[in-house]
Amino acid sequence: MDAPVVGPVPYNSTELTGGDSTTQNLNAYYQSGDIAFIIVATAMVMLMVPGLGYFYSGLARRKSALSLILVCFMSYFVVSFQWYFWGYSLAFSPTASNGFIGNLDNFALMNVLAAPSPAGPYLPSLLFAQFQGQFAAVTVAIILGAFAERARVFPTIVFSFVWTTLVYCPLACWAWNPSGWAFKWGVLDFAGGGPVEIASGMGGLAYSIILGARDGSGPKGVITTHRPHSMSNVVLGTVFLWFGWFGFNAGTAAGANLRAVMAFIVTNIAGCTGGLAWVVMDWRLERKWSVVGLCSGAIAGLVAATPSSGYIGPHAAVACGVSSAVICNYATKLKFFMRVDDTMDIFAVHGIAGMVGLFINGLFGASYISGLDGVFIGDAALLGGWFNHNWRQLGLQVAYICATSAYSFVVTALILFAMNFIPGLRLRVTREQEHVGIDETELGEFAFDFVEVRRDFDSWAPESHPIEGTPEKQHEPGTSGPSTLEISSEK
Repeated sequence: MDAPVVGPVPYNSTELTGGDSTTQNLNAYYQSGDIAFIIVATAMVMLMVPGLGYFYSGLARRKSALSLILVCFMSYFVVSFQWYFWGYSLAFSPTASNGFIGNLDNFALMNVLAAPSPAGPYLPSLLFAQFQGQFAAVTVAIILGAFAERARVFPTIVFSFVWTTLVYCPLACWAWNPSGWAFKWGVLDFAGGGPVEIASGMGGLAYSIILGARDGSGPKGVITTHRPHSMSNVVLGTVFLWFGWFGFNAGTAAGANLRAVMAFIVTNIAGCTGGLAWVVMDWRLERKWSVVGLCSGAIAGLVAATPSSGYIGPHAAVACGVSSAVICNYATKLKFFMRVDDTMDIFAVHGIAGMVGLFINGLFGASYISGLDGVFIGDAALLGGWFNHNWRQLGLQVAYICATSAYSFVVTALILFAMNFIPGLRLRVTREQEHVGIDETELGEFAFDFVEVRRDFDSWAPESHPIEGTPEKQHEPGTSGPSTLEISSEK
């Protein structure tokens, strides 16, 4: 079926740029409402990057809190340049044909202007490039949770550029470029179960393995956890992420249409049911309500909705949210068995939930949901999952999960392994620097410096550090130091 007329006039240009703006009005090919909607969605997705920084910062110990905000935010700068430089071309160049990675025909956004995007006729390629660039930046920021409390800043920034080039761009090409092998197979991945969630989850797992466990995380070979230093940051980060996720998923519909509305609704339902399911699971064990559990479950549901929100309806969204929260809750225990210090549970919450969302598509994918954008009516791409009598789809989804998982883990591990042997790119700080904290050794700035009197808890012992010219403070008999009310810092 011919594509619908989405603007005042149908698109009819044969130029690579989509037409000559000096002789014709290129805006006539598109609806201003669609363009405005995607511009707003793009800005919303950008907020997910600082959201991740705040979320990770809150879960970390205070001595390394600011460094997580820094690396997440700085990675946005680096990936945005990479995407302009050659990232978009490697992922979405329309002249690529090998099915695995694009070419450099759109290097530095050459010939990227008013031609229809790979997402469909609603969206010009220039706006699509900017929208997709936010996806790449968010993906890298997710991985950098593995940086927590033990990694150096400069190698992390180098890693951001290299990883986006060698891992994210090929995976995006597989899933969303019309020449990509997964796209041709008919794999259902709406907003990034493979390129975003599985890639970040498996990449974060590889990063955690290469870095090794944090010093003091427990006896050798045993992984322990630490209390979050700021629950306020955790909640604030979750709010930013949830708000951005609406733009992330709804914007993937590439226009202001009913499919975007459905993606918005499914995203919200999955996040809500995921949060409730997780907090109930934690309550059954602890008999206490957990803010971290509520936020973690919401994120697990939102992650699972990423690949599925454009293919499933509201009823399936409940199953999506609950199943992702339950499975990911148990998956957080895997790091203890694997003896991997996955500090922020990136593998469990992003990698596993991304797999769940893709699997859900193979079961509950519905053709009437795919057709809500009004673009590909009657097209084979509208085939759903098992409940749509498309028995083949579940096998395609599983094969895609395996391929993206293996590729992202192996290539990420190779990148990090090679970087450790390059002078100046050693990944991990020294043991002494880790003990003091990344904020002090790598930044020289602190998230909450105003509450500290001394950096080290042990330095409060008056016999260890007497203050010159003042008498030593006398303590109550039977005590060896100040009361807990006098202490407002932790290691």
